[in-house]
Amino acid sequence: MPPRFSRFAHAVALLGLLLGTVVHAQPPALEQPLSPVAEQIRERVEQWRGAHADADVIKTPGDAVAVFYEQTRFAPAWTRPGDLDQLLVALRDMAGDGLEPEDYALGELQRRRVVLDDPRATPQQRAQFDLLATDACLAALLHLYRGKADPATLDTHWNFDPRQLDQAQGLKAVRDALAQGTIGALFARARPQHPLYGQLRTALAKLRGVAAQGGWPLIADGATLKPGSRDVRVPALRQRLLLVGHAVGDGADDLYDPALEAALKQFQREQYLAADGRLGKATLAALNVPVAARIGQLRANLERARWLLHQLQGEFVVVDIAGYQVAYYRDGKPVWRSRVQVGKPYRSTPVFKSTISYLTLNPTWTVPPTILKNDILPKVRKDPGYLAANRIRVLDGQGRELSPASVDWANPRGIVLRQDAGPGNSLGRLVIRFPNDYAVYLHDTPHQELFAGEQRANSSGCIRVERPRELAELLLDDPRWDRAGIDRAIDTLKTQTVMLRKPVPLLLAYWTVDLREDGRVGFRPDVYQRDPPLLAALGRPRLSPWLPTAATPP
Repeated sequence: MPPRFSRFAHAVALLGLLLGTVVHAQPPALEQPLSPVAEQIRERVEQWRGAHADADVIKTPGDAVAVFYEQTRFAPAWTRPGDLDQLLVALRDMAGDGLEPEDYALGELQRRRVVLDDPRATPQQRAQFDLLATDACLAALLHLYRGKADPATLDTHWNFDPRQLDQAQGLKAVRDALAQGTIGALFARARPQHPLYGQLRTALAKLRGVAAQGGWPLIADGATLKPGSRDVRVPALRQRLLLVGHAVGDGADDLYDPALEAALKQFQREQYLAADGRLGKATLAALNVPVAARIGQLRANLERARWLLHQLQGEFVVVDIAGYQVAYYRDGKPVWRSRVQVGKPYRSTPVFKSTISYLTLNPTWTVPPTILKNDILPKVRKDPGYLAANRIRVLDGQGRELSPASVDWANPRGIVLRQDAGPGNSLGRLVIRFPNDYAVYLHDTPHQELFAGEQRANSSGCIRVERPRELAELLLDDPRWDRAGIDRAIDTLKTQTVMLRKPVPLLLAYWTVDLREDGRVGFRPDVYQRDPPLLAALGRPRLSPWLPTAATPP
């Protein structure tokens, strides 16, 4: 038995597929000599161990492959053509998840699979093929289970827990699937089981079908197209909307009729545009986004789904940043929704996880340093009466109030600005608080008029909620704090802290697609430009550490 067997049998998790009780592998008996193929596998594994002498835990797919064979006494795993056929189908289907099948050596496996049936194949060739197939299987399952890219490398604010893994269960799951001939079913179970993931896969397949037919037509620029008018661009508009499933009617070729108007309004709503039924510049630009770009958005959000969907359980609040909405969930289903305003692109609302613990009624507002420097100071220098007009007090470091006239506003030092509670406060009349390092919270706002816009990235980073008192009632879940009780407390104008009886998890997430109840998919503006770096990470080729060298004959 290899000396590291016991340590690797209890190694840090790499792959887990939730198949029941952990089974701790027992050291195999060593009485029988290894087969020639197993002996070749053993040599390759020992070479790996020699190059990774400090690998006492599983850190890479290469380590996982080594452990897999050490636990089965180096027996070849892919001896039946049926198992391999299922694996190859599953690897090809990774494209349906927005992943690249060649990251799992699909072409190389297809080219070298002849070694299974070729009596002239050497033990070395069979061993190399077996190692490559196992590596492809484990890596693909891992990527389906928790994503290919590491979100923490793309977002310094990221603090979500990854989907839980268990090495022993995962490797046993693969061995069992090989024994039972159910590799395809194992891949299906590795995917997120949330219905939203299936919707994203379906949408991706449909758009790839459109792309295979040449994409959608480009609609020419021109004057704003209004309902009831005639225009040579109408046929292209009708074809464009028809390709993505809109009911466009059978109107005259160049007449912009009511059926086409209704279809365009639906498209506008799905793209977060003003649904006025007019083909103006913004709508034309959205229609002419290439199908390849929309496919990229779906791929990016499939990866986000692999990172996050396991978090959506029980009772929680989700802020959908790019979708400008907040929702309260119970038993995994939304029971309340509202529009929100989020941070401007240069003051973006961060993505992170926290827990809502208390509310503040009639809050004061302490001006954050960034807003003080970039927003308030220029206004004070321009208008000395600005502070009084907005009920903002000047405090020193000990909290003592200062006269604004005593401050050198050209170079203020050691001061804090605090706005009094009440009507007109920048936080409104209610703040929903949760621990975080970014001074971000959910709050009311005096700027109610901004909720009417379709795109609402206009705050300084916090989340402004359109109907915060409704959310507060759900969070408090206390007969003493029904809506009437909340209103009465706010009407006193007294600042008051109210603790939740049970803290509620909060997820701030970023999705650039919108999955609607009718199954349709809308595409949101990538307001913070987070899709391109994610797609770049997905596009970086993965090379198997067990890939045969160029000198190895097929």
